[in-house]
Amino acid sequence: MNRTEPHILVTFGATGDLMQRKLLPALWNLAAKGWPDRKCLILGTGRSSLGDAGFRRMARDWLALAGLPGAGSGDSAGWREACLFYQPVGAGTPDDYRAMAGRIADLERTHDFPGNRILYLALPPSAFPPTIAGFGQAGLNRSNGWTRIVIEKPFGRDLASARTLNETVHHYFDESQVYRIDHYLGKETVQNLLVFRFANALFESVWNRDRVASVEITVAETLGVEHRAAYYEQAGALRDMVQNHLTQLLTVTAMELPASFDADAIRYEKVKVLAAIRPIGPEDAIFGQYTRGRIDGKEAPGYLEEPGVAPGSQTETFVALKLEIANWRWQGVPFYLRTGKRLPQGVSRIVVTFRCPPISIFQPLQAGTIRGNRLVITLQPDEGFDLQFEVKTPGERIRLEPQSLRFRYAEAFAPLPEAYETLLMDVMLGDRTLFVRDDWVEASWRLYTPLLERRPPTRPYAAGTWGPVEAGSISWAGCFLESGGG
Repeated sequence: MNRTEPHILVTFGATGDLMQRKLLPALWNLAAKGWPDRKCLILGTGRSSLGDAGFRRMARDWLALAGLPGAGSGDSAGWREACLFYQPVGAGTPDDYRAMAGRIADLERTHDFPGNRILYLALPPSAFPPTIAGFGQAGLNRSNGWTRIVIEKPFGRDLASARTLNETVHHYFDESQVYRIDHYLGKETVQNLLVFRFANALFESVWNRDRVASVEITVAETLGVEHRAAYYEQAGALRDMVQNHLTQLLTVTAMELPASFDADAIRYEKVKVLAAIRPIGPEDAIFGQYTRGRIDGKEAPGYLEEPGVAPGSQTETFVALKLEIANWRWQGVPFYLRTGKRLPQGVSRIVVTFRCPPISIFQPLQAGTIRGNRLVITLQPDEGFDLQFEVKTPGERIRLEPQSLRFRYAEAFAPLPEAYETLLMDVMLGDRTLFVRDDWVEASWRLYTPLLERRPPTRPYAAGTWGPVEAGSISWAGCFLESGGG
């Protein structure tokens, strides 16, 4: 196993929701597993005037609330005392950033650290530019060791804003220092998709237009907008999910074999996929917004009833898209992307449907059509793979039905690390394979910005259904209803 070097992880927005729900539990789990193997200090920063002791108490309460193994024991107390520190950032003035730089330098001297630093922006997107500028003006973009900056999504709102943000980042940081995070790439099943494809000739040999009929990528949520209306009203499903999460899954699924298992080689192939996608028009998209309905037998409010949502808002909570990749491997194969809130089932998966046999000798004997084989890659919940194929049912009469070869990670391996654990480990190691490059961000926004400018109408769908009825009445979207929440 690769070894980490002693470093300080500075989290900006350390009193916020992301730190509570994801980062702190991931950091505790890593520490409980003995990772990192060299000393790591965590310096939280935020607007509040918490000191070290107050931040440690807050961390204790958050870990207890998360119910993590060992979090309430003496081990947690010792870890919090030894590793957690806090520095208020105040109003974010140059003096505040200089004070922060001084605190980091003091911790490095006290613990005899070489000057390795991770700057993690767990902040709202509007705070990215001034915070990055504050780093540069205080000299936090350079040190005696290495410095890495981690930026959460969304990275920009459209092509113009993404370019501007990239220019701000590159004014102070080299691209080699930048880790744009997409937590979907930290999921074991997504990472294993590369192994599945490129280490198994059986599958890679049929991963093309000759054998594949369609590819469907779904990220469905049962939750509504909850308490995030202020953000979601400015984002919508296309910005929040499609431009980053679903498009990352698309590029991993469709990419060519990289020259090596190297970060730049893999990321280069992913950008090539985006460059080959044909322009997306309003006729290729369905936008929807959930109305009042029922999920799991319980009444669910409509989007317009959620606190903080503007009256008459047209913000989309559902998107279905049809994409075409105009290259040798995928020409003519439709890729369907779907995401939505208040859908019947929370599931993330990739479904590869293979072509049916050109001639079926069983068709005269079989009622109904014979379906193509399907590979179902489940990212959550219950991560694993299912390969569906036709078999004859027992009896004299020929009757076919689909069965599956099934693999589940939970049955084969110990509990999987959470996505943020994997990604934090990679940042500590300096492995950028699972992080988003600047040209990928701009290529993705170049693809979707025209659709944001020429939006299709936002159509209603009842909470607890699989989206607007229009998504089922258009021929290309019929696969969504066929595959449902299956």
